[in-house]
Amino acid sequence: MDLVPALEEPLTKVLGPATAKVMAEHLGLLTVGDLLHHYPRRYEERGQLTHLADLPMDEHVTVVAQVADARLHTFASSKARGGKGQRLEVTITDGSGRLQLVFFGHGVHKPHKELLPGTRALFAGKASVFNRRLQLAHPAYELLRGDSDEAAETVGSWAGALIPIYPATAKLESWKIAKSLQTVLERAQEAVDPLPPSLREGRGLATLPEALLKIHRPHTKADIEDARTRLKWDEAFVLQVALARRRHADAQLPAVPRRPTPDGLLTAFDAKLPFTLTEGQQKVSKEIFDDLAAEHPMHRLLQGEVGSGKTMVALRAMLAVVDAGGQAAMLAPTEVLAQQHHRSITEMMGELAEGGMLGGADKATKVVLLTGSMNTAARRQALLDLVTGEAGLVIGTHALIEDKVQFHDLGLVVVDEQHRFGVEQRDALRGKGKQPPHLLVMTATPIPRTVAMTVFGDLETSVLDQLPAGRSPIASHVVPAADKPHFLARAWERVREEVGNGHQAYVVCPRIGDDVDEPADPKKAGKSGKKKASPEDEAEKRPPLAVVEVAEQLTRGPLQGLKVEILHGRMHPDDKDAVMRRFAAGETDVLVATTVIEVGVNVPNATAMVIMDADRFGVSQLHQLRGRVGRGSAAGLCLLVSEMPEASPARQRLNAVAATLDGFELSRIDLEQRREGDVLGQAQSGARTSLRMLTVIDDEEIIAEAREEAAAVVAADPELENLPGLRTALDALLDEEREQYLDKG
Repeated sequence: MDLVPALEEPLTKVLGPATAKVMAEHLGLLTVGDLLHHYPRRYEERGQLTHLADLPMDEHVTVVAQVADARLHTFASSKARGGKGQRLEVTITDGSGRLQLVFFGHGVHKPHKELLPGTRALFAGKASVFNRRLQLAHPAYELLRGDSDEAAETVGSWAGALIPIYPATAKLESWKIAKSLQTVLERAQEAVDPLPPSLREGRGLATLPEALLKIHRPHTKADIEDARTRLKWDEAFVLQVALARRRHADAQLPAVPRRPTPDGLLTAFDAKLPFTLTEGQQKVSKEIFDDLAAEHPMHRLLQGEVGSGKTMVALRAMLAVVDAGGQAAMLAPTEVLAQQHHRSITEMMGELAEGGMLGGADKATKVVLLTGSMNTAARRQALLDLVTGEAGLVIGTHALIEDKVQFHDLGLVVVDEQHRFGVEQRDALRGKGKQPPHLLVMTATPIPRTVAMTVFGDLETSVLDQLPAGRSPIASHVVPAADKPHFLARAWERVREEVGNGHQAYVVCPRIGDDVDEPADPKKAGKSGKKKASPEDEAEKRPPLAVVEVAEQLTRGPLQGLKVEILHGRMHPDDKDAVMRRFAAGETDVLVATTVIEVGVNVPNATAMVIMDADRFGVSQLHQLRGRVGRGSAAGLCLLVSEMPEASPARQRLNAVAATLDGFELSRIDLEQRREGDVLGQAQSGARTSLRMLTVIDDEEIIAEAREEAAAVVAADPELENLPGLRTALDALLDEEREQYLDKG
């Protein structure tokens, strides 16, 4: 690999083994290039102080502040020699708030001499609350003003008035990272620029060495802005080039065009439909059929609001392929969903799904189910139907991808809920066709345009945003269980009323509860703290409500006399299927379940849903869950139960879900509240230098422009022979395999 020697130099050689070890272990920085791309999180102005009032709890923080007061306390201590211990309490201020620093034992001597009132310094440590006061215990600090040579040198080591504050760790403070960067900054001159000169000059962007210098040693805020814009372009452009090359390579692959035969299976199916397709369904179907008729494989993402009729669109595409002599496979993330799809598709097709059977229609085909838990005989028959071509449609879980599954002529793969499938699985299934099959990926999680361009960058996108006629609106309300317990009692009355009117209800819980070792909530685990617990903390500390316990409490309490069943992921697949069948048949009044019902479960008679501990779920997940009700002609009701206080961010999130049924609006809120990495998920795995500066919500314009530029560059020079700098940047972003899998979140 042709790598840039200066930037590939290991930090062990440049900074010494001790510092390099901490950088590698705690920050994942191994080379000079890695360190140069470790950008400041923010900047402090030397004359202006941090807002102490806004410090995040339990996070490692760096602040610039002035010592207001320092007091040394002596107290009796059996551990200290002579029975006396010492504690130094230093109060620092920034005008917006005050913060106490505490030093104990031998650690008091140096700060006692140095942290005199009026002294200004950088302080770093973990913010916590003790006796209702904000404090940093034993913080590291670096003086910014003073008479000592060391302090003068510190001030001199930051050029300009802006002090960069870096993402740091307890083992390596921000100013130590800044000093390390001073050591390597001159090497930025040797950075090879990935942007084609015409693009850079045409957009008036800084050169890469200039941008790296300005981001780490800005003299003005304009310097920071210039550097950020340039570095965002690098990230967006290199990523989009990787995706454009993937699209270009896919377009070179051969595929069998699949055109439905007139008066075939599809025509017979359409004639049976008791309703007309929405305009949206017709438009999207046309896009799909045009792709299927092409001589290179379709790669299309079908985004559809919950209940917008995606399955109908996918089924018609599958039938068109069967008409054209091929087979179609639908891959579902769970057995419950595979069984549900199989049941609903065979019901929709009626005698058209009974190919080869008595009573089957002339144009019929066979629809088989293939899951891991099937018995040997059923499995053997399904495999036989696939290899002979007897079965035109197969619906299954990842069991479909196993080596022993062979198809007669696989023409189309439909993947439901793409984000639940791993990278290798998608390609393994595609490898089962004589030529690469066409691919349709469906998701009910609305994806903002920028994320679609970034994560699913190799796929053309179709959006279904109309709900089919006859769908009812869903009313959503937050039930504040702690503030107003009578609201919760009313929620259970509403469930009884729905059941009394002949309908059914779901109760969703975050946890199963039949396993003592089940972690309560990984986000909350391992938090220590002596601080006095607020109501919000209390609500967070309690283990999330569990299916098993909630079902028991409801049957003995507010839902006594109703038929209540439970459903969760650890049940035997046959038991899960039996529970779902009884619920679908209306034999069960209330289903208490985990999120296994989140996707694809279709019971039009279910009109109410109560989500317990709703604050433990993400915004998009709540929207998905809510989409399970209101699927028939009766109105849907979704009650979001939470013990979080009214002013908490968790409650505000729930209010946002209750306020809108627009999934795209909610996905935007969701994205704003989550870390970028969570959104991009596996798509960015291992690509360390990827999105550090770019944020997919705020930088929509840059991403869209970079996508256009990347497509033009790749069309003109697919191998990037004339752009060695860009090739180098791509190699740094991903090795060969990762380029294959970059966009398979």
